[in-house]
Amino acid sequence: MANQALHIAMTPWFALGHLTPFLHVANKLANRGHRVSFFVPKNSSPKVEHLNHHPHLISFILINVPHVDGLPSGSETTHDIPFSLQPLLMKAMDLTEPFIEASLRDLKPHFILFDFQHWMPQLARRLRIKSFHFSIISPASIGYLFSPERKLLDKPVTETELMVPPPSFPPSAIRLQLYAARMLAKIHGEGGSFPQRILTSLSESDAIVFKAFRDIEGPYIDYLEKQFCKPIFLVGPVLPDPPQNSTLEERWVNWLGSFRPKSVIYCSFGSECTLNKDQFQELILGLELTGMPFLAALRPPMGAETVESALPEGFNERVKGRGIVHGGWVQQVVMLNHPSVGCFLSHCGSGSMTEALCSETQLVLLPNFGDLFINSKFLSGDLKVGVEVERGEEDGVFTREGVCKAVKTVMDSDSEIGQTIRSNHNKWTQFLLAPGLEDAYLDEFVRKLRSQLILNN
Repeated sequence: MANQALHIAMTPWFALGHLTPFLHVANKLANRGHRVSFFVPKNSSPKVEHLNHHPHLISFILINVPHVDGLPSGSETTHDIPFSLQPLLMKAMDLTEPFIEASLRDLKPHFILFDFQHWMPQLARRLRIKSFHFSIISPASIGYLFSPERKLLDKPVTETELMVPPPSFPPSAIRLQLYAARMLAKIHGEGGSFPQRILTSLSESDAIVFKAFRDIEGPYIDYLEKQFCKPIFLVGPVLPDPPQNSTLEERWVNWLGSFRPKSVIYCSFGSECTLNKDQFQELILGLELTGMPFLAALRPPMGAETVESALPEGFNERVKGRGIVHGGWVQQVVMLNHPSVGCFLSHCGSGSMTEALCSETQLVLLPNFGDLFINSKFLSGDLKVGVEVERGEEDGVFTREGVCKAVKTVMDSDSEIGQTIRSNHNKWTQFLLAPGLEDAYLDEFVRKLRSQLILNN
């Protein structure tokens, strides 16, 4: 049993930000000789094929996403639709249950790691398969929002209830402002489907798996184990394997090479975050106001076809030679480790935060939705590795001056705040990159999977 190769099925939520970390874990397991059956929307598979480093062990099971009235034709992931249509995409995902059940009957995996498919635990029990909820959301965020102790799903959720953690939540710097709580209350208010499916997934799975480690989020992990009365397995940081093309495009190499070390601001809000036009402009005008060189890789704002069409009048002329707003994809991991890049202004996605902490870039935090607000408070308050951009308490609006202030704060190595952030960031960078750390977590995860297999038999 100790040397038996395992077979794990994976069913991520239909979002690139979920498909990618699931596939990172699949690569780590395949690297240890284990087999993975990876369910992915059919037309989206080419977008992640390059991340499959072990195609002889990681098999893509292609899903035909059913049509749902109101969902644009051909939509398969959250990248294809506005946020308001995500409930329809979830409905389409739920309609894949018969296909997934038939596939699992044929595949006969030992385990299944699932995401937002709250029906998966019951399905897995019918097939005598252990089901583990693999949470892309951090332990701190899960504990803050979805602890059974809150009982928020039994009644309408108020903003004031979401401004503070549950009563027995570990002592923490996480306290949300009114705007962030208001945004979270809206998510909870959409028929209860999103929070209810997460709570069901957590409650009915055989175990919960986090891309995390006890050294940083230990108190939250212990809290969740008591709240949900089930084991929590950790896979560690799951740093992505070095990209096969680890060299930046020549245009970025040439452009970055014209600036001194650690002087460039890199700004990216991921593949799905879309700002309104006013906030998009305040963001890039804030970057301009710093007087520092910058590269902003952003999606076009709401109502704009391209980033170029949304730029403020005269912006390109004023920042010519030192500032670029780019609407396409950028090799983020390589970008963050370029000698000229010294600051990362981010939306606080968990993957981006891990990549940032593994680099020497200083962190500026600007969350925009969901659990990202809690990620930001955890990073700026608990860990003190970054500075959050100030926002209006009630409306959540940030200004160019606020963006400029946050960037200059983290880039000032002589200030007390700058020194504290650098010291803490350096401590966690060394920890994350310590030889053998990730292997130890993954080996322990596999050991726990095998122990579950013995219990199942």
